[in-house]
Amino acid sequence: MSWKPAVLSNTFHHGRYGDPRRLLELKEARGATVSLAFPTLNEADTIGKEILVLKAELMERFPLVDEIAVIDSGSTDDTRTIAARFGARVFGSRDILKPYGTFRGKGENLWKSLFVLQGDIIVWIDADISNIGPKFVYGLLGPLLERPEIGYVKAFYERPLRSTSGLTPSGGGRVTEILVRPLFSLFYPELAGLVQPLSGEYAGRRRLLERLPFSVGYGVEVGHLIDIYHQHGIESLAQVDLDRRVHRNQPVEALSRMSFGILNTFLSRLERYGEAHLLRKLAAEHIALAARKGRYSVQPTAVPMNERPPMVEIPEYAARFPRPVPAAAASVGASAAPTPAAEAPPGT
Repeated sequence: MSWKPAVLSNTFHHGRYGDPRRLLELKEARGATVSLAFPTLNEADTIGKEILVLKAELMERFPLVDEIAVIDSGSTDDTRTIAARFGARVFGSRDILKPYGTFRGKGENLWKSLFVLQGDIIVWIDADISNIGPKFVYGLLGPLLERPEIGYVKAFYERPLRSTSGLTPSGGGRVTEILVRPLFSLFYPELAGLVQPLSGEYAGRRRLLERLPFSVGYGVEVGHLIDIYHQHGIESLAQVDLDRRVHRNQPVEALSRMSFGILNTFLSRLERYGEAHLLRKLAAEHIALAARKGRYSVQPTAVPMNERPPMVEIPEYAARFPRPVPAAAASVGASAAPTPAAEAPPGT
């Protein structure tokens, strides 16, 4: 094997893109439009601040972002009300493309967001960031506006662990280091050069995203990376250092379920691309063990394993975003924005 392990060559720091006027010039030169979306489920504590900060800096002060939307999975708190109050378009995931049903999961929200968003560049940001700032968006936009050959950009950062005693400087990204990086090292060494392949902040060109299948649950990020690697090559991927991200940390039990979903998606991709073959059908439930009074009990949990097809295969999407050229002729770096042919479902 001639390839030598290395950090991804398209690795940048957000400071490279810290001049909003330069980014605006690039955006106008490319004729690009930008949509920012938050997939949400019970994020009332943080969603208002995120929308307020990003709208003020990146829509009103410097119009880098053309719309902000929330795609909600059915929050039972005030997430949707707060988001609408601060100026976001708010959609219920189950209300988008109703004939196709609905699943609960982040990947489902991301997939459905492609139908309601207008932009030809899509930026997705998690809704639980405590230290939100404009760099979380312009850092991801920069490589796409600057480099036409780049089609998909991931964020990475220092991820302190939050506990009752405060913040531990590092320790985030546990699923990445224990599961995903070993798997990438074995099967896709070039992808192992991504610092945080599971980061919740990333951006891509619509013409690339609309041709990807979306796992509805935890495996959506890994599925994207493997598909893009196979379809467009490692040179189409980039990553940007955003310095530091403070957010809500998951307990080990939740990380175990997350790993279950990620591994399922990973194995499905190995089979899809002829890189491995499973000899039996995988089980559908994650098994946890609970201890009480010296006795253990089994706690099975169904983890969503459904996968949505590429959005271009959905007739309603094809009608809404008609293409003047055949899909096979579209390049990753094409900057021309599609023109919606029909109205999206109204936001709240």
